[in-house]
Amino acid sequence: MKALESDAPLIVYVDIKSPYAFAAIRPTLALEKSLGMRFDWRPLTLDIPSYLGSARKKEGKVVESTRSTSQWSWVKYAYRDARRYAERQRFMLKGTEKIWDSSIPNIGILWVMQTARDRLGDYFEAVYPPFWRRELDIEDMAVVEACLEKAGIDSSGFAEFARGEGRAEHDKLQPQLHPSGIYGVPTYVIDGTILFGREHLPYVRWHLQGREGPAPDIAYEIDDHEAQPC
Repeated sequence: MKALESDAPLIVYVDIKSPYAFAAIRPTLALEKSLGMRFDWRPLTLDIPSYLGSARKKEGKVVESTRSTSQWSWVKYAYRDARRYAERQRFMLKGTEKIWDSSIPNIGILWVMQTARDRLGDYFEAVYPPFWRRELDIEDMAVVEACLEKAGIDSSGFAEFARGEGRAEHDKLQPQLHPSGIYGVPTYVIDGTILFGREHLPYVRWHLQGREGPAPDIAYEIDDHEAQPC
């Protein structure tokens, strides 16, 4: 798997622990469905401490932190921004109390893409909303297996995949991303062009529909169809 190459018309990079990706899932799935296409969904497991420092909270209070004042300002704004758009989709988005290792549920994306592609939206519904309600320990293999089953996906063999082939595929992809210009989620790769943020979805739609007429401006609009579970 190469970072910018795919047989699909669009590559979509997401991370379960990203609030921005959370707010982008339903609109992106809705776009995929409305165009009758199959996007190539992939994991980007963010290394948040490398650029935003690390922190841990307990009962809402910070008990450990290496973040500067400016890093805290960025983090707080990011949550306010993502929460605005998550709540428009009637999601609850609570700030996390630690920086999670999201590699297991992200490897779950690879598993679903290989074994039950049509259930990908169900998997996201089983993982994203409860995680952002602070109901899931996504570092627990059994929890991710339960999410797969809840989504109607056979989890038999997933643990072995997550420790073996899937882990290797995930780990081989991650170091390719930053050198390729992919640094956050959601990121859309279309004909080699990299677009960061769900506000680019109108442009992505325009491009995938043949680039007729002037290109649309970026937008955050959500229509009734996008707000429905996929």
